[in-house]
Amino acid sequence: MNGLRILRYASRTKVGLLDPTIRSFDLAHLAHVELLTPKLDDSVRFFVDLFGMTEAGRRGDSVYLRGWDDYEHHTLKLTASPVAGIGHFAYRASSPEALLRRVAVIEASGLGKGWHDGDLGHGRTYTFTTPDGHNMEIYYETEWYQPPPELKPALKNQAQRFPGRGANVRRLDHMNLLTSDVAALRRFMEDVVGLRTTEMIVLDSGVEAGGWVTSNNKSYDLAFTLDHYGASGRFHHVTYAVDSREDVLRAADIFLEAGVHIETGPHKHAIQQTFFLYVYEPGGNRVEVANAGARLVLAPDWQPVVWTETERRKGQAWGLKTIDTFHTHGTPPIDQYKGPRKQ
Repeated sequence: MNGLRILRYASRTKVGLLDPTIRSFDLAHLAHVELLTPKLDDSVRFFVDLFGMTEAGRRGDSVYLRGWDDYEHHTLKLTASPVAGIGHFAYRASSPEALLRRVAVIEASGLGKGWHDGDLGHGRTYTFTTPDGHNMEIYYETEWYQPPPELKPALKNQAQRFPGRGANVRRLDHMNLLTSDVAALRRFMEDVVGLRTTEMIVLDSGVEAGGWVTSNNKSYDLAFTLDHYGASGRFHHVTYAVDSREDVLRAADIFLEAGVHIETGPHKHAIQQTFFLYVYEPGGNRVEVANAGARLVLAPDWQPVVWTETERRKGQAWGLKTIDTFHTHGTPPIDQYKGPRKQ
């Protein structure tokens, strides 16, 4: 089966030749994201004081953070860098055997980079790149978070005490990549990584402008949209979930009082119906606070919802027009981007 899927991945040029509802079950969930920031101390203060995250550790030029109900050691790694952007993102495999199965498929794709010993909070890790040049990792061995006494929760089925600080983000929900070729990245995520597509945007020209994929019963944990400049490997945003829409509204007040520029929202997306709020952290990366983020997709034969160009021109769910910077801003900033561009 794996060989067949790789052959089809390498040879297809159109949507729909491989059933996008097929799931491998090899990957359990999006595990963590590494953001690069030229203002590490300011970025750490933003995520701790305003997002309400907890510092879980430090190593070298990196600081590791977590939402209060993330079960792993961390879900966000901030690394000092001259330019903002994404360092890598990682999925946790569903078992040691699943990790090896998925590595074999990735290696057959020709985009594998190899194994390393892991990082703070998780064990042996396989690294690879997407067709667009984003760095990805998968691993299984992980450190379950053990809170210190002052952060121990009253309820034992909760990872740590509710912080009562800032937006109080609960958990990592999803992330969005910018790509020069949505269709190629979607096929890679389906055929090689083993995710399934739940929603997508197809323009009148037939060009795919966006895709939303998942490794589990959430409606998505990864999205990717067309880079306005045709650049490769850039980053759009990472999203943390809170419990209610009221929490998103409260986050907007917190950012307002702190002098943080609100790019767009609070409002509701049409695609995936996420109740959203977007701001930029001090390093320049876009981040989102969302009400519970993704929906649940329980149907095993769910067919991708396809949005047309005309439908997307209507704006978000309640008519808010998508702000221009939502299409143009990404990291690294385009004036500092050194990579290739698709003409």
